Amino acid sequence: MMLTVENLSVANGARVTFEAAAGQCLGLHGPSGSGKSLILRAIADLDVASGQVHLDGHAMHDTAAPAWRRDVCYVPPVPSFWTTTGRDALPHGVDVALGLGLNTDRLDAPIAELSSGERQRVALARALAPSPKVLLADEPTSALDASAVSRVEAILRGYMAAGGILVLVSHDADLLGQLSGGIVDVEAT
Repeated sequence: MMLTVENLSVANGARVTFEAAAGQCLGLHGPSGSGKSLILRAIADLDVASGQVHLDGHAMHDTAAPAWRRDVCYVPPVPSFWTTTGRDALPHGVDVALGLGLNTDRLDAPIAELSSGERQRVALARALAPSPKVLLADEPTSALDASAVSRVEAILRGYMAAGGILVLVSHDADLLGQLSGGIVDVEAT
């Protein structure tokens, strides 16, 4: 399995080219405002961009959006929910959420009562549970304490060990260093 991004250019002028293979993590690095999130959203087919994105030789623009988004899943830094509880947001079960340290009491609490870090972990569990081929994780640990970061790192390592491709945006240099097999610098033009 291979994710290929060729001359992908987003609204602020940032442009990247890279390849990521099954089991690999590629980190996107750059200052705030450089376009890292825009690049992830473009790869997920959520924002307009120019260039080419292929997964296993299939072009994003030749693939129906729902099919692409099943295989290529974006996790935003500040997730949104259209459900009442965390459990309701997890149609594929709660196993991943439990692995991320969320207990059943918290999953049954109203989303509005969850902390930023708990909502972040519910969003990550929601994205990982159906086992997408590519996970685009945008600052997945920004609101987490050290213990929760360790759990997220372990879950992401398991995802990659199972053959998933992880494209990670993080200002946490330690997390990028621990997980990524390569770094792509992103700079706005």
